[in-house]
Amino acid sequence: MTDRERVYPSSANGGAAPAAANGGPSLAVPPNKAHPYNAARPVYRPKAPPRRSHRRGCCCSCCLCTTLLIFIILLLAAIGGAVFYALYRPHRPSFTVASLSLSEFNLTDTAVTSAFNVTITARNTNSEIAFFYDQISVKIISGEIGIGDGIFPGFALSKNNATNLRAIVSTANYVFPDGTDISPLKSSFNSRNLPVKIQMETKVKTKIGKIETEKLKIRVYCNGINIGIPNGKTASVAAISNLKCKVDPRIKIFKWTI
Repeated sequence: MTDRERVYPSSANGGAAPAAANGGPSLAVPPNKAHPYNAARPVYRPKAPPRRSHRRGCCCSCCLCTTLLIFIILLLAAIGGAVFYALYRPHRPSFTVASLSLSEFNLTDTAVTSAFNVTITARNTNSEIAFFYDQISVKIISGEIGIGDGIFPGFALSKNNATNLRAIVSTANYVFPDGTDISPLKSSFNSRNLPVKIQMETKVKTKIGKIETEKLKIRVYCNGINIGIPNGKTASVAAISNLKCKVDPRIKIFKWTI
């Protein structure tokens, strides 16, 4: 046997291991067998990543678009309001009590009779806006009790203009509802000094150039008036001089008025 055969045995031997030196027994090589624990172990299959819900993505996109649209609308409204204010400088309608007199006042435990003569000055201080008023309801209140009702007719008030409104606000033997506490009114009657306030309600429409707005309900409060109760036929006059009134817009949202 050559040295080459001794190192690299011929494939004719079937790949068997060479005999042991000095005629010893040959070394058998066991066949290659899979480990028994590999046969019992399940094959690992990685799970596929969760798929994103297409529906959820659409909802998020819709919410984002809606929020963006609302923001744009509010931004445009704010810009439009700023431009409108800069161009027209709008002011609310203005009302003052020019005069108030009381010619008759009679009080019993169940009813009241009164006759007030009221003059209200309405002003429009806007240079580009005109006001158009519906009929104005007028009520005179002492404490929480109404003691006179009247109306002013509707009118138009042009730019930078003013007008005086006059009316008789009265009640004839008005019977108090059951449970009405008239003790404060009796106390005022006995002291011959009557604290009153004037309350008015109407609807007003504005016109800017050729543009007219929808009618808006307003309520006007004229507080802090005291007037003496007449003893005879001479009317008493309240000591006021152009008492300013508060104008409160009444904005209706669905069923609520704020």
